[in-house]
Amino acid sequence: MGFLSKLFKIASGKKHAFAEEENEEIVYDREGIDFHDQTQRTRYVAECLEQIAEGSREMDLLRNEYDLVTSYLKDMEEIEALPDKQRHEIDALARQIESYESDIEKFRTRKSPLTDEQFASLRRREKEIPEGLSKIKENERMAVLIKKDLKRLDGERKALAFRESELDETMENMRGMAVIFTVAAAALMIILAIMQFAFGMTVYIGYFLAIATVAIALTVVCVKYIDANKELSKASGNMGKLIQLQNTVKIRYVNNRNLLQYLYIKFECKNGKELDDLWGMYTQEAEERRAFNENSAGAEIAKDDLIRLLSKYHVARPRRWLDQIPALLDKREMVELRHGYILRRQSLREQIDYNETRARSAKEEITSLAKAYPMYAGEILEMTEKFDPETE
Repeated sequence: MGFLSKLFKIASGKKHAFAEEENEEIVYDREGIDFHDQTQRTRYVAECLEQIAEGSREMDLLRNEYDLVTSYLKDMEEIEALPDKQRHEIDALARQIESYESDIEKFRTRKSPLTDEQFASLRRREKEIPEGLSKIKENERMAVLIKKDLKRLDGERKALAFRESELDETMENMRGMAVIFTVAAAALMIILAIMQFAFGMTVYIGYFLAIATVAIALTVVCVKYIDANKELSKASGNMGKLIQLQNTVKIRYVNNRNLLQYLYIKFECKNGKELDDLWGMYTQEAEERRAFNENSAGAEIAKDDLIRLLSKYHVARPRRWLDQIPALLDKREMVELRHGYILRRQSLREQIDYNETRARSAKEEITSLAKAYPMYAGEILEMTEKFDPETE
């Protein structure tokens, strides 16, 4: 269109294709154009024809939009002219849709505690999780008890081992004391014998006292040794039972640990608390998604009902009002919407008028050119007949 800007100018003398200002007449300027030159003549006529084509295309688009905006305004008139009963029906459906849409928007804008992958994983095992969670909690409770039992048994085993060590030491001491008493008794007998035979002393009482003392001492030592030995035997038996019991509890601990590890792997968690938290978040999320689906379904039903109702009341474009629910419920919104449509229609009318003038001026210029240069009228007519705006 650069060439055309050199051809056309407004009457004031400023050169451009045509005037775009309101109420300004479009004037074509042929100054500087040699119409006897076929190239310049052909280009000038072609630019005029292009103006006609562009004006026609623009008017088609603008008229479609103009008709659409006009239909919206007519629909508003139809809705506002409805009796109260029919209007209340529309308002009731509009409120339902507004409520559904509000809940849907809240769901969409909320921050979910679960990712889609986590939710899908939990949903696949939805039927298994309650029982699995119960097993995990029970086995974790048993694990704590088993650890306590192991700790208690280990303490008892250490105490029993310490007692066995004490009893061994006691028996060893008793054996040592028996030897000491025996040696002491023998030494005392030898001393008494020397006193009796070498010095002629009477030592019968000494023999009696020595023998009685050693007998009593050895008896005490023997009794303590026997008691310690009996207790040691009993302790050894208890130690065997304790070891067996400890081994049994250890086996239970290993089995419990292996089962817990399997359950953790199966339900993709580190412990029962984590799974319990995930399950709580899942049940809440599932409930919210169920409500979302119900709201979505309810919104679609209400929208369909609203479309049917508006169609029944001769609204030409009922689906359009699904995006204008606030205007149905608030008169101020409706007034503002109408004002916007009126402004749009005025703007479209001005653009249509402008493009009509644009195309008409181009046609008049071609006709004027043919009259001004009759020797080229046939050529201009041929270009006009061949011109197809749809191919431009």
